[in-house]
Amino acid sequence: MRQWISLLLEHEVGTVLQDEPMSKYTTWKIGGPADALIIPESTSQLQQLIRILHTERVPWLLVGKGSNMLVSDKGIRGAVIKLGKGFETAEFRGTEVEAGGGASFVSLSIQAGKRCLTGLEFASGIPGTVGGAVYMNAGAHGSDVSRIFKSAEIVLETGELVKYEAEDMRFGYRRSVLQEQKGIVAGTVFSLAEGDGAVIHSSMTAFKDRRRQTQPLQLPCAGSVFRNPPGDHAARLIEAAGLKGLRVGGAEVSTLHANFIVNNGQATAGDVLTLIQTIKETIQQQNGIALVPEVFLVGER
Repeated sequence: MRQWISLLLEHEVGTVLQDEPMSKYTTWKIGGPADALIIPESTSQLQQLIRILHTERVPWLLVGKGSNMLVSDKGIRGAVIKLGKGFETAEFRGTEVEAGGGASFVSLSIQAGKRCLTGLEFASGIPGTVGGAVYMNAGAHGSDVSRIFKSAEIVLETGELVKYEAEDMRFGYRRSVLQEQKGIVAGTVFSLAEGDGAVIHSSMTAFKDRRRQTQPLQLPCAGSVFRNPPGDHAARLIEAAGLKGLRVGGAEVSTLHANFIVNNGQATAGDVLTLIQTIKETIQQQNGIALVPEVFLVGER
């Protein structure tokens, strides 16, 4: 047993699973084993866990619902952290909601809607955690996290707990400071507004119906694979290039939404990576546009 895993078990930082298949934790259902997957249940456990990994110089990454991540077939060397149920909290106070980093973003939007609070409607179709949404400045339907974000408690890579206000996050299109300065969102506060319950419900229903009609949700996938280039849409470019339905092994460019790659049952990370590279090269040659992946590629190559 690795020394650092022994230390984690000794200090009771949460559940520690060794050689855990990452395919169980990604929406693509793809990924080899992680050396260890750790599930802390409290901020104090998370801080202790990070301190040990920092001291032992063990590389780590966080997985939320695994909806924006492609894990290599060889798996992940080091530690993978997944926030436990203790981070799935949501407490509403007036027009503000304090949510744990592991809370479902979709569930949070539904709870807000039931309280006639507006601002989170766009989240009704984003299948990730609150922490992941903050990390990516997730958005849809003309809105994003930056528009409702008030503050967050973040555990830095040293184990220090800090509070970041909106100006500290340096939000941009699908970006935040956390992509440059490593840290984990333990909890966040969103600022919403009172709204018309019927209007909120109508908007969320429309978003849900549109998502169901235009996205291949019946198959394992990871949402949009590429970011939209300025003034255009990745899906339009990919479809215009005739790449819908292109297959490599068990991976396929969705025939329903060209910016989705689906797992038809036995896809490997290698299959998906080959498709991503083919798409990038084709669009570059035909349009002179360099598509940028929105999904994170992680693990041993």
